[in-house]
Amino acid sequence: MKPQLRSLLGIRQLTTGQIEDLLALARRMDLKRPPQLLRGKRLVLLFYEASTRTRASFEFAATALGAIATLITATSSSIEKGESLIDTGWTVASVGADAIVMRHPNSGAASLLARYVDVPIVNAGDGMHQHPSQALLDALTITDHKKKLKGLRVVVVGDVYHSRVARSNAELLSRFGVDIVFCGPPDFVPEVAATLAPGVTVCHDLNVALQRADVVMALRVQKERLVNKHLSVEDYIANYQITPLRMRLARPDAILLHPGPVIRGMELTSEVADGPQSCIREQVRNGVRTRMAILATVLGAAK
Repeated sequence: MKPQLRSLLGIRQLTTGQIEDLLALARRMDLKRPPQLLRGKRLVLLFYEASTRTRASFEFAATALGAIATLITATSSSIEKGESLIDTGWTVASVGADAIVMRHPNSGAASLLARYVDVPIVNAGDGMHQHPSQALLDALTITDHKKKLKGLRVVVVGDVYHSRVARSNAELLSRFGVDIVFCGPPDFVPEVAATLAPGVTVCHDLNVALQRADVVMALRVQKERLVNKHLSVEDYIANYQITPLRMRLARPDAILLHPGPVIRGMELTSEVADGPQSCIREQVRNGVRTRMAILATVLGAAK
């Protein structure tokens, strides 16, 4: 019997079988006629950070499955008055939440809360640590276009150092035999990044990294993080921006991913973001299907 997934805190906790089950369930989710698997359940979205895609897709996923979703943010609750994370979690569970989806700026916050409350916790992003639902939806998007993950070359470009998306994707994709290349300036992609997971390599030359790429994933680059670095905004754009010309260095059937929010003119151009190889909007749609599968699984309603 496969182990029951009670909370989703990070990719490493998942067995390969659990990952495959979640992806298979996500593929079966019908967004037009969603199964009412969670009717009567109450879900709390506890978001200490601003979010558009992740928050909205979890909310849509919950309501599509028949659950009641309640949003709590740091600026509209007792959190703003100084209430601790654990006290907030206890309060939310005590008023009747069946599960908590949480985003928090501190790494490890989701795991901490899971030790103190008796309802499932779903990590919607914690600091620079994990973003498991994003890695799952990215894998779903890739496998919608590629026959299998094994042997693919995935190039992740941008601020890997600060990216929970890069960490989670490396842990998940490496499990299935994907070759992962982290590319960016040394301040954003230190050599130690190659130790995050098996099959990960580091390259600081984007033109070299993109050779034979099956998947190109651009990461958001915040301009303020370039302050006091050895690279200006103009240098980053010149050396690491994804352009139509650079996409031609990848395989002809390569796809482009971006976890969002997309900063056009920084990490990629509008021609690429809106081009035929872009799967960015598809990622957003797959986010709802994937999060439906996650919620149904942690609440024991998966079929």
